[in-house]
Amino acid sequence: MNYNLNRQSGTDAARLPVFASLKKMVSIISGERRNVTIAFAAIFLNAVLSLLGPYLVGYTIDTYVQNKDYHGVLVFSGILLGMYITAFAVNYLQMRMMGGIGQRMLFSLRNSVFSKLQELPLDFFNQNKAGDLISRINNDTDKVNQFFSQSLMQFLGSLITMTGAGIILLIINLPLALAALSPALILWIFTKSVSPWIRKRNEESLRSLGDLSAEIQESLANFRVVITFNRRDYFRKRFREVNTENYKKSVKAGIANNILSPVYTFASNIGQLIILSLGIWLIIKGYFSVGLLISFIAYIANFYNPLRQMAALWANFQLALAAWDRISLLLSFENNLVIIDDPNGHKNNSLVHFRNVSFRYPDGKDVLHNVSFDLQRGKTYAFVGPTGGGKTTTASLMARLYDATKGTILLDGKDIRSYSPCERASRIGFILQDPILFSGTVRDNILYGNPECSGLTNDQLENAISESKLDDLLKRFDKGLDTQIRTTGDGISLGQKQLIAFMRAILRKPELLILDEATANIDTVTEKQLETILNNLPASTTKVIIAHRLNTIENADEIFFVNSRKIIAAGSFNEALEMLMKGKAES
Repeated sequence: MNYNLNRQSGTDAARLPVFASLKKMVSIISGERRNVTIAFAAIFLNAVLSLLGPYLVGYTIDTYVQNKDYHGVLVFSGILLGMYITAFAVNYLQMRMMGGIGQRMLFSLRNSVFSKLQELPLDFFNQNKAGDLISRINNDTDKVNQFFSQSLMQFLGSLITMTGAGIILLIINLPLALAALSPALILWIFTKSVSPWIRKRNEESLRSLGDLSAEIQESLANFRVVITFNRRDYFRKRFREVNTENYKKSVKAGIANNILSPVYTFASNIGQLIILSLGIWLIIKGYFSVGLLISFIAYIANFYNPLRQMAALWANFQLALAAWDRISLLLSFENNLVIIDDPNGHKNNSLVHFRNVSFRYPDGKDVLHNVSFDLQRGKTYAFVGPTGGGKTTTASLMARLYDATKGTILLDGKDIRSYSPCERASRIGFILQDPILFSGTVRDNILYGNPECSGLTNDQLENAISESKLDDLLKRFDKGLDTQIRTTGDGISLGQKQLIAFMRAILRKPELLILDEATANIDTVTEKQLETILNNLPASTTKVIIAHRLNTIENADEIFFVNSRKIIAAGSFNEALEMLMKGKAES
């Protein structure tokens, strides 16, 4: 399945129409209906108060100022002051409520994105960079939050104020209002035509930001190698390239986001010039009063000033839409490793059975083609072959990290796809060549994903470790179970990491134990200890060993040679050695 986020986000098909995207975005805060309603009411009241102000100013001028009734001027000044204070309080309430709504939305959205990442298969992470995923969780969700917490209600408030001002202008003087509002029609056409371009520029900017984050993440994660090989200049060059690209995309997005503002300002100035010219002519003709003209000019300002604000808010909206497109695409992915029904199972006595299995990676060549073999309970199997021949892929298929492209894989007589992840994890142990550890203690790491032992005290856990003959391995850590493991894994050797992974797998007592170069970084003495531990496993445990060191496969019950899309039973150890040397020479 194609899980490449950047490839798909670059297509028009992945981009929803504006109102469809807006509807989905607004659905995020559906649980905040009460608070949104209060905030909207506050915005509406604030708009009404701002629209009432110009009328009162004009009325005061015509009624009290021209008649030199200063008492009336003071009264209406007090009324206006009360209105402005009320508007300030209402605006503060609205902003505080929407800020809370935005933060809760951000919390929920980041949880949703992170939870989705936990559901997706290994294939997804092979096709996408970690830095880009981090950027979507942090930066893209924050862009959506800014829209809800800052822009949405401002946009609605500006829209209400602008609409109300337009209606009042049409009521006061229809011909003059139509003349003054005519530039707005041109603005609407212009905005509609440039909005897709603005959205696209923002998408490109966010994508380049994701690439920049990915580059930073990769260089920091591999900095030990960078220092060892003195390749700082190499990463500086790579970073400079992606940073330059991000700069170019950001500049283009900045131009796109700001292009509306000067156009809207120009239209506002034209509208006010029309009012001023025609209004003075109407006063001279006796059709207008001075107070009414001032009110008219104020209402024009109440129409075009929100319109100018909406230009900036519209750009923020396009940025939020671009971010939402990236987030919603990620959220739309489903795990292709679906669970199927297999109620009757298959007539097969093997623990693992490959039946005419073929596999290929997305956009890659076939790794396995029409492969069939059986693994019996309690036996030890070795898979050998040249690098890149398909050994690790075969092991990954046994653990269902991937699904076969064709054919069927059976686990204990049932299609492996019919097992839930928990059922599969309880039956299969997998020790990787480069084990992954998490920040915490040795205890946290060896109990990871082991619900049966998670509730044990340290004494009980140590007894379980002793029963499994793992106590000598635990002694390799200064503070035993309480030894701290940092996120980077620094402070312990790669061999110690493998020992932790070994203990993690053995404690589960799996039916199938896969060791993928599990002793590659372990000394010979420790390797002998591990052999003793493996021999202590239940007699029914099937062991699969993937190794390059020949001494690790000498005692295998059966050896398979993996190369050129095929898996062949190698026969004796010497025959396997001959096939291995020949395969390496050919590769």
